[in-house]
Amino acid sequence: MAKVLVVEDEALIRFALADELVDRGHIVIECCNVLEAVAAIATHDDIDAVVTDVDMPGGSNGLELARMLLITRPSVPVWVTSGRDVNFAQIEGYLSFVAKPYDLAALCDRISRRTAGGVSEGRFAPAARSSRFDCAK
Repeated sequence: MAKVLVVEDEALIRFALADELVDRGHIVIECCNVLEAVAAIATHDDIDAVVTDVDMPGGSNGLELARMLLITRPSVPVWVTSGRDVNFAQIEGYLSFVAKPYDLAALCDRISRRTAGGVSEGRFAPAARSSRFDCAK
């Protein structure tokens, strides 16, 4: 069982991913923007994996969150999702990109394998329970 931070502003996508992860025995922390995610990271030092969308409301995006995590928690795997092409050229580190729309079961399988000590998914740069934070947009 892993603790997974899901950062996604589209509520239905966030709820569906969180529910699938919880069904697999993971603990999920849900956030709808980067600011909430930073607060969750500050209060949970035991996060095992992060899934973040790129484009979200607020002053920061998912790539900035991924960049911060690669510096502050380099051992935490990060999956970046987006419905558009993303330029990873300015991010040094290990990330996995998942294009939207994605297969929930396949993504959850990847997260489960990785957090259970599975193999790294490779370098993309240059490429239970659920906690829901209030999403004031």
